Order: sequence, then structure tokens, then C-alpha cells
Amino acid sequence: MYGVYNIQFTKPMLTKPIEIDASIQKHLKADVLQALLAGECLNLPGKMVWHRWGPEGAPTVVLLHGGSGSWTHWIHTIAPLVADGFRVLAIDLPGFGDSEAPEKGGDVDALIEPLHAAWQSLQQNTFTTFVGFSFGGMAAALWLAAYPKDAQNLVMVGAPGLGLNAPNRIPLKGWRHLPTAEMQAEAHRHNLLVLMLHDAANLNELAMAVHQGNVQRDRMPRRRLSLTPIVAEALPRIQCPLQVIYGEFDALYKERMHEVEAMFKNTSTHLGSWQLVLGAGHWVQFEDPPGFQKALKTALQSI
Repeated sequence: MYGVYNIQFTKPMLTKPIEIDASIQKHLKADVLQALLAGECLNLPGKMVWHRWGPEGAPTVVLLHGGSGSWTHWIHTIAPLVADGFRVLAIDLPGFGDSEAPEKGGDVDALIEPLHAAWQSLQQNTFTTFVGFSFGGMAAALWLAAYPKDAQNLVMVGAPGLGLNAPNRIPLKGWRHLPTAEMQAEAHRHNLLVLMLHDAANLNELAMAVHQGNVQRDRMPRRRLSLTPIVAEALPRIQCPLQVIYGEFDALYKERMHEVEAMFKNTSTHLGSWQLVLGAGHWVQFEDPPGFQKALKTALQSI
């Protein structure tokens, strides 16, 4: 399925060990933590921080996180991918995590040129799959619509930007203005349950630690393009195989998932697979790691 390639770099790049906040570390299993800490951080053009694991020359998976997130949105996904032999690159998108905001613009369309430039600096020559979650799914779709040669496979996970919105979504709560940590934590719990997770039993301390650490570093809070059909309009321009994964109860499309499926099947000219992870919500890769990893493995094999 995959060709034989080598990774080459045009010049040395600054790398450093991966750092994981203690509030997150204490909730990870020892083997998962060890696998994550075995990677390295890369400082790339656009003043972006990417994270890398796995063997050189292996098929590559590039992970793009969701809005108000960072690479830690994939905290349950990275180690299994590396164990399966993939080279994994997890991006802190411009304006999130440890990456600086883009020089111009404050929404997903401002990310495409910096992402392409950073990718070109890596001189990546392996078979590559972009996997984008939510806002990152929008970014990956627009990226490959503009630069179709940058990857050979696209997996969109819980992507917005389809022009379809749930009519009865419960609004998120603001938290930055709240005077106490307890009040802020309660707002975070509310937001996780109305948007990210379906089952309250999955709102554990790790979810809270990841979410709180991420939203505090969100420097692009006024994103609006997710409410438009920007991704739906880009789908016909995507030339590589497209794989789609959603949680069954994704809050973005409550009671409209059949319309989402129909839109992808009627719009994408290269749809390879459509999969629902039963019982999961929007943050499907966190809420049901085994179910998501099974779906992702299918998506990675559907070429």
C-alpha cells in the first residue's frame, strides 16, 4: 500500500524534548506517558511548534487538533499510531498551544499558508495522511484543497464548516471573566458536556486538565467560519481519498447526522469511507479511544 521513501531536511532545525504539564501527566498510564515523552518538539516557520514521534521513513500521520485545543487533543491517539509503525506529527496550530498566532487573520483561512510553508520546510517524502479534528478538520480540508500534493490521504474527524448546524444546541459559557477557579471549572465542565463529550461519565480529571490547559492558551477566540459552508465548498477540490469519522452523538450535528452523511457522499468525489463511532460525542478520539482507533485504522487502510 505504501511506497518506500526517506525523510530529508534542508537544514538543521531546533528540537527539544516534549514537555507535558504535571496536571496531565498524573492522569496518564505509565506506558502512555513514556511513549509521549519519547517524542520531540520542532520549531518550524510561522513560529509554530510541532511534535514528532516514530521512525524516519515510515508512513506519516499529521494530526491537526480542534479549536481552543493543542496537540493534547490527541493524547489517546499518538501512542497507538506509533506502536502501529507510523511516523506521527502533531501540530500546535497557529494561535493555539505553544504556536504563535498567524501574522494576518484570525480564523481557519489564515492558517493555510503557514501550515504549507512549515510542511515544505520538513521536506516530507513519505506517504502522508492528514487527520484533522473539528477546527483542524477544516484546516486540513482547506489546506489540501489549496495544495493537493501535500498529502495522499485525508481523514476528517467531527469537522464543522458544512453549512449544517444543530438547531437546538445549548450555548457555551464564558469563563475568563469569572472571579474564582471553582466558577471557571464549572464553566469548563458545562462546555465539555454540551460540546465535546456525550456521556458525563467520560468527563474525568484528564479531560478537565487537557481542556483547561488548552483554552487558557487560545489566542484566536473569534472564529466564525465554522458556521459557514466553507468546507463543503472545498470538498470538490480535494483530490486525494477522503475518509470521514464522526461520533454518533456529535453535538455540532445533533439529529442531523444523516444529512451530514448525505452531504459528504453527494459532494466529495473521492470519498473512501464514512464511519460513525457509536455512543461517542464530538471529541470522539478522547471519549472512546478504542472505538476511534478502530475507525482510524480502517481509514488508514482504505487507500
